[in-house]
Amino acid sequence: MAAVQLRFLLISFFTSIVGEAQDVELIHYVDRRIVLIENRLNKCNQDIIDYVQEFREFSKKMMSRLEGFNILKTELKNDVDHLLTRVERAQRDIDYFEVTKESPTPCVEVDEDLVQQQFMEQEESKNKVKLMLNASCSNMISGIKSLKVVKKSGDAHGSWLKDPGKNYQKIYFLTGTKNKTVLEFANIRTFSESGEKRSARKVTLPFPWHGTGHAVYNGSLFYHRFGSLNEIIKFDLQKKNVIDKMLLPGAGETFVYDLHPSTKIDLAVDELGLWAIHVEPSAGRKLTISKINHEAMAVDYSWETSCKSQNAEAAFMMCGALYVVYNSPGGGTARIECIYDTLDAISPQEIPRIHFPKRQTSHSMIHYDPREKQLFAWDNGSQVIYKLLTNQKS
Repeated sequence: MAAVQLRFLLISFFTSIVGEAQDVELIHYVDRRIVLIENRLNKCNQDIIDYVQEFREFSKKMMSRLEGFNILKTELKNDVDHLLTRVERAQRDIDYFEVTKESPTPCVEVDEDLVQQQFMEQEESKNKVKLMLNASCSNMISGIKSLKVVKKSGDAHGSWLKDPGKNYQKIYFLTGTKNKTVLEFANIRTFSESGEKRSARKVTLPFPWHGTGHAVYNGSLFYHRFGSLNEIIKFDLQKKNVIDKMLLPGAGETFVYDLHPSTKIDLAVDELGLWAIHVEPSAGRKLTISKINHEAMAVDYSWETSCKSQNAEAAFMMCGALYVVYNSPGGGTARIECIYDTLDAISPQEIPRIHFPKRQTSHSMIHYDPREKQLFAWDNGSQVIYKLLTNQKS
């Protein structure tokens, strides 16, 4: 605008000096020069706008990378802590072998007695755990009775749950493998209706979750915190705050199921309480289950099972027994091929080969509801319920 005004002033000035009819070429020359100045000013202005936009994009990239560095820093810290623990254990083992090597022969007999004593203590501890778990829980699965597709909603992977211990009519909907928004529905009918977000209570978590292995128990959501190696968060769904948290030893270094590499800790609930299903690097890709005291947020006992994670897509707990669901890498008919009973009440001869209803499935989660004796599953974005056939353990 200033250039235009200048242009008119100069034109008027020269016109007044030489007259309208004289030196038209000079007036045109001045006009062209002013036009060039205007173009350069416009180009300069556009360059400044482009530079500002580039700087904003660069700033966004830097902030994103800084966030990634913070996550890597947390993971590295957890890895170092875990490595230090393993180094301390290895040092104790080295010291023990050094003492054994330098000791005279009679000490070997003492060591054998010590091993026997440790074995007896382990068996005694195992028996105490069985009593603590209440061995009266005697149901086992014999087959899948029926399949019901409740609806199709959310991402291809996610989790939907009921609370068997409290507010058991409510449905909790967690879509995606990394998110921090939980939708709470009054009951399954409300959940199955269209326009579900309008009828849902939104709960925003302070930290996003990792994977699909969440659990709801006694009014609290338990989940693996995204960005951590093995931190489990206990979140009160009504008060909307973190109650407690814990680190699950040996977990978080590898995925639990080969066919769904998004979950590193799969939490489960059955008649006996809260469990964690995970893989320890030293277990040779076999699943480990840990009984968690949900009040103290501590591990009561852990079992290294015989069930492998290869071609596994999901697992769940029922009456203290682990049921592992396998499938084909390209998707197919899901089936239960491995059962590990912590109470030793299921003999190998009793273990059935259970197939899910014929359907091209790809479960990203399967959780057992001990109150209604059925399975909640997430199948390629569909929320599914499987009703079970059960019988008594031996």
